[in-house]
Amino acid sequence: MSDQPASQESPQSTEAELIAVRREKLAKLRELGIDPYGSKFDTTTTPGKLKADFADDQPVTIAGRLLAIRDMGKSVFATIGDVEGRIQIYLNKKGVSETDWAAYKLLDMGDWIGVEGETFTTGKGEPSVKVNQLTVLSKSLRPMPDKWHGVADRETKYRKRHLDLMSNDESAQVFIIRSKMIAEIRSFLHERDYLEVETPMLQSVAGGAAARPFETYHNALGMDLTLRIAPELFLKRLLVGGFTKVFELNRNFRNEGISRRHNPEFTMLEAYCAYGDFETMADMVEEMTCHLAEKFCGGLEIEHKDEDGNVTRTINLQRPWKRANYHDLIKEVAGDDFF
Repeated sequence: MSDQPASQESPQSTEAELIAVRREKLAKLRELGIDPYGSKFDTTTTPGKLKADFADDQPVTIAGRLLAIRDMGKSVFATIGDVEGRIQIYLNKKGVSETDWAAYKLLDMGDWIGVEGETFTTGKGEPSVKVNQLTVLSKSLRPMPDKWHGVADRETKYRKRHLDLMSNDESAQVFIIRSKMIAEIRSFLHERDYLEVETPMLQSVAGGAAARPFETYHNALGMDLTLRIAPELFLKRLLVGGFTKVFELNRNFRNEGISRRHNPEFTMLEAYCAYGDFETMADMVEEMTCHLAEKFCGGLEIEHKDEDGNVTRTINLQRPWKRANYHDLIKEVAGDDFF
């Protein structure tokens, strides 16, 4: 058995031809009285959570993208999932309605479906869902990226991240970990009585850093403004106003070069603590960084990789970190005292 769409698409077909075939299936779904871009669909769990906490003979309702189909005629094994996980489903022609079976025949890889059924484990030990009702949630008109190679073109990968995410589990995991890490940073600071604030994105003077700003014009106020290059000045005004611990984790914009390590639009954490000094903030940053590394990276040794994924060096975050005078570091590298 091989993974294939219900109605196999020729690998030699052009994208335009594939889209035309899928549009025909779209029309046939509508002829069956099925809305291919349906409405609300309530689920009881997700594919990933179901597989992680699996038990037989449980009624479930799940939804996901159709990722693989193994068609054996009157019986079908398929895989559905999302960025957080996937699970196998089983359809039998006698086990679903004629309309549902006809709808299945019009499905392709990449379509989103919802299924209702009961859990069971196959003879080979694979957690699965026996489907008794199938709902088409969204018909995909464009084919997915190659199953095994994903998005090969680097430019496409970074400009059309959704294509990379649907075909590359590692990329999807980076997004998930990043989201959880940002939430953990907020929790870490909240536990230490830091107050999260939001300061203006549009500023009359681009301050707080030395960088070229993006410029815009406010029609209602009749004035030139810039997108902020840093939140520093407004955060310090909050200290003047009486707040003693504040932080902002938000976007900054700098109209400068662009590379894999330098993006004109980026997220930055900036925090201030009244009554503290350099050592206060250094201790906090050191503690927070080590906490995040242990929670999300499995330890304090971090592999630093190049653009191709090759490990170039291993960074040891073991505390205490080296602390040195800025002037001394410059003198050490430059070989002279420029100050």
